[in-house]
Amino acid sequence: MSVLLAMFSFSLAMSITPGPVNMIILSSAINYGFKKTMPYVAGANIGFLLLLLAVGFVLEQFIQAYPIFLNYLAIGGSLYIVYMGYKIAISKPTIEIKEINIPKFHEGFLLQWLNPKAWIAAVSGISIFASVDSYGPLLIFITIYFFVCYASLLIWAFVGDKVSILLNNPFRLRIVNIAMGLLLIITALYLCYSHFT
Repeated sequence: MSVLLAMFSFSLAMSITPGPVNMIILSSAINYGFKKTMPYVAGANIGFLLLLLAVGFVLEQFIQAYPIFLNYLAIGGSLYIVYMGYKIAISKPTIEIKEINIPKFHEGFLLQWLNPKAWIAAVSGISIFASVDSYGPLLIFITIYFFVCYASLLIWAFVGDKVSILLNNPFRLRIVNIAMGLLLIITALYLCYSHFT
């Protein structure tokens, strides 16, 4: 039972804490609402699930043999996150919804594969909870993480949707978009910096 609690606690700590995916979900829900943000949430959750499966069953030995791969990932992923932050910061403060600007399923999916925080969570979680004797603990960990991650992302979307009520004028929405974009850029730079230090 203590192992299950540890798996749950690890999953919650890594999923609910602010990171690039959570910031984009919050920003999307503020700008477009809970329902329009759901495809991005689903893409991010499924993307992370597949990342966990890939690390757990395929990539762990590759990463151990070639740790420099994580350096390239940290740089490339951080650049992509900075780009997403830039897009959010310069987005127009309109209340009307333009379908082209709403984060899509494939963007949520892709961001998980380029997100240094997601890779750190996947590699460290797999390292802690995988067993050489059986795939059972790994499958349990991945299942727990899937549901905890989904619930955490939904919470970020729900909070963004509720906060949007306070941001019903273009000036306040513009300030929030700039702040969220800058926060995302700072997060990306911090993740890259912390990877190399």
